[in-house]
Amino acid sequence: MTRMVVIGDATLYLGDCMDILPTLDKVDAVITDPPYGMNYKPEKWKKYSGEKSEWMPIHGDNQKFNPAPFLDYENVILWGFNYYSDLLPVGALLIWDKRCNESGDKMYGASIECAWMKNQSGTRMKRLLHGGVVNADSINGNNEKRFHPTQKPVALMKWCIEQAGNPKTIFDPFMGSGTTGVAAIQMGRKFIGIEREPKYFDIACERIENAQRQQSLFEQPKQKIEQIGMFE
Repeated sequence: MTRMVVIGDATLYLGDCMDILPTLDKVDAVITDPPYGMNYKPEKWKKYSGEKSEWMPIHGDNQKFNPAPFLDYENVILWGFNYYSDLLPVGALLIWDKRCNESGDKMYGASIECAWMKNQSGTRMKRLLHGGVVNADSINGNNEKRFHPTQKPVALMKWCIEQAGNPKTIFDPFMGSGTTGVAAIQMGRKFIGIEREPKYFDIACERIENAQRQQSLFEQPKQKIEQIGMFE
């Protein structure tokens, strides 16, 4: 069973993206951070960081990601491509420099992260401070918490949307806690997101509803949150 929720310009699905993909209309860009096979272990993170989070294992992260179902889209940005680069054609390299040496915190994991962009060439870099568990958005004064173990900063996903040619409709098939959707709504774009974990789906709905509400302060509200219901 799949659940669909509409929040203004965002349409969100709780379910497996492989089941939902065939039902979707055309989108202008796929921008996502998939489970690419790093075999993330929440208990290891807790021991390192001392956090009392309830982060769970990431579904599908115990095996290599297959990008094939998404390569037919016109504009595509896939994070973590270095884990499955042998399955991708030549494209541009997007780099997030976390500037971790400036934060004074120890860094768990990589100090940079890389994404692949279809039909482009060269290398482009975005520098955003990400000191340990501190998300770049909270440093910038937006008071943005980390809800997901691999959550990206909203500012980073806005940059990705810009790199993809400012598409009107953005699709994230591995939505997680909804950061790509928040970025899209804040930029006045339409968003389609899919997440299979109910806990993260509910967080994404709340974050995107908040982003939509903030946008509505500056424009006429287009639509209230609407839960469409369940369908197979």
